Amino acid sequence: MWENGIDIYSVRVIRTRTNLYFGVGAIQYFADIADQLTARGITSVLVVTGRSSYKRTGAWEVVEKILNSRKISYALYDRVTPNPTTMQADEATALGKGIRAQAVIAIGGGSPIDTGKSAAILLRHPGKTARELFSQGFTPEGALPIVAVNLTHGTGTEVNRFAVLSIPETEQKPVIAFDCIYPTWSIDDPALMTGLSKEQTRFVSIDAVNHVIEAATSKSTNPLAVMLGKNTIELVVRYLPFAEKDPGDLNARYFLLYASMLGGLSFDNGLLHYTHALEHPLSALKPELSHGLGLACLLPAVVQAIYPQESFILADLLKPIAPDLEGKPEEAHEAGKAVQAWLNKCGVTQKLCDVGFRREDIDKLVDMTIKEPSLAGLLEQAPGYANATSVAAIYMNSFMPLV
Repeated sequence: MWENGIDIYSVRVIRTRTNLYFGVGAIQYFADIADQLTARGITSVLVVTGRSSYKRTGAWEVVEKILNSRKISYALYDRVTPNPTTMQADEATALGKGIRAQAVIAIGGGSPIDTGKSAAILLRHPGKTARELFSQGFTPEGALPIVAVNLTHGTGTEVNRFAVLSIPETEQKPVIAFDCIYPTWSIDDPALMTGLSKEQTRFVSIDAVNHVIEAATSKSTNPLAVMLGKNTIELVVRYLPFAEKDPGDLNARYFLLYASMLGGLSFDNGLLHYTHALEHPLSALKPELSHGLGLACLLPAVVQAIYPQESFILADLLKPIAPDLEGKPEEAHEAGKAVQAWLNKCGVTQKLCDVGFRREDIDKLVDMTIKEPSLAGLLEQAPGYANATSVAAIYMNSFMPLV
């Protein structure tokens, strides 16, 4: 396997639209980033994090020491929760305004980084709110420079132009996509992820798999998105069992993180459709629901639904999971069950009925999916023709295991 020749301790700069420091020990290269901030005349930054992981992983100890050594002042917003809200982005922005922040440093998984991206826009647009931003009330003209210190191997947000926040009062969870929120610099250090629990490890890895299944089968897909998708699934299937067996296995974390990064690039190019469009209403209604678990509940039914239109691509993409698929449209149910079997093997057996939803909720879920403009935009990317009927069918087929 090609991975055997990789020195995971050799930190490399991977250049996409973001300058990404990747490898074990990459957090120490925050010093290089701080020097570049200083060279740009940046002396004040807003730091956006969750409640504890930024300290527990050791990331903050390194970042704070380097900021102080470079005489870069900061304000710390450390109240981002899973499924973050527009209110949190507004609070972070207000803190940044108080110190006249010139850049944003986000430390965490998708939630803190997406909140930090949002604050970076709002700090460039005084008087605007996060709810306006996520309700398409204005189109940003730019954002402050963003530094992303990533603490999970799932979202890919450290290398792409997307952000997601919930609007609790309207029960919406929209997505935005703007070039101005590509992080200028990012850090992917596998050593910061050894503290992820088994559940977190599974869920973030499942998120990466969902990204590429959707990106490779969307109406906007391209050969790059498909190729990145194949590599992502191969790596997740190969290395997830090692990370679950030994959370401190840096080799496994390295390649799961690399897979996640590839997944972020894949959907940055190919976009998303059904699974993410249908999951956002789930976690908007139940903020305690892990995004990755919501995706896992939906994925087998989504694969079954789209397989007839994308059988050749999916048969190739899913080879590590379902090697016997031949790319025939009539294999749709078999493909969905194969994905379900892989999820079960990973220890994820829950369906919508297990996470608190009832069949009576389907009409509301369909309505939320169809009427939210950003989610309707995702549905436009789905293979075939996505409508209320196809969305309802996927929700219905996700209540119980496929049989």
